[in-house]
Amino acid sequence: MELIRGIHNILPAHHGCVLTIGNFDGVHRGHAEVISKLVQKARQLKVPATLMTFEPQPQEMFRGENAPARLSILRDKIFLLEELGIDRLVCINFNAKFASLPAEDFIDKLLVESLGVKYLVVGDDFCFGKQRKGNFNMLKSAGEQHSFAVVSTQSFLLGDKRVSSTEIRDLLAKGKMEQARRLLGHPFTLCGKVAHGEKIGRTLGFPTANIALKRQVSPVRGVFAVKLYWDNSDTYEGVANIGFRPTVNGQVCQLEVHLFDFDGDLYGRTVEVELVAKIRDEQPFQSLEALKRQINNDADKAKALLGCDAG
Repeated sequence: MELIRGIHNILPAHHGCVLTIGNFDGVHRGHAEVISKLVQKARQLKVPATLMTFEPQPQEMFRGENAPARLSILRDKIFLLEELGIDRLVCINFNAKFASLPAEDFIDKLLVESLGVKYLVVGDDFCFGKQRKGNFNMLKSAGEQHSFAVVSTQSFLLGDKRVSSTEIRDLLAKGKMEQARRLLGHPFTLCGKVAHGEKIGRTLGFPTANIALKRQVSPVRGVFAVKLYWDNSDTYEGVANIGFRPTVNGQVCQLEVHLFDFDGDLYGRTVEVELVAKIRDEQPFQSLEALKRQINNDADKAKALLGCDAG
């Protein structure tokens, strides 16, 4: 898959495509259905299947920390989209300049002149351009004028159900990991680079891998049974806390993972953490000793949930 970062990197060679536009947050089963049809159409027309997305997601620019929690960072999204057969990913820097682009210019300069769209799939609630004046009907009219078809994603429901990122976000917030996994079509994972922490877990007998969450708001909080892996590695099982660590006055939301059978060095390595099941919400404890007892209990529950030998 070819990644095109920014409008300025769209070249004459990129002219001619079938296109879908959106956040595609989580790349869930509903998205997969849309992309499957898009790829089929691309093969029919013998042009690349192209997807346009935005970084940051528009609501993150407009609403900051009040934006919905992101299901997937760009790195995860790229991996999932490539698996689904997208040929080109156009990633637009969503900033004030782009947000002020007139809707007519978005169509004429970007979709028609630069990308040469032959077939376009968007949500019927898709709005774009300065003051969000562009909409589905405007795209339909432009399609008639410039000879490209415009199709609503509503045409591609999963059975009779419309799967949404909002619904998945709600399931994750409630700790319903299996239901979320079914709608995603893949396990929910968090990825990031392992960094040095305060080593508090080590003093409690539970050394942890500390992973910064590169997202403004996390869609999950609490203690989870997890699996951890990285490129070409074995899968390791453990228990993880996602949150602010209130017992030690933590200020930043982060992911801490204690692995059951691992004594290697993970510092600097980019890892993926699959959240298998939620054990409990994050809570403060009166002392580190009380926290240690709770972590012991959490570890036993995680081993049971993961089918490990509780040893």
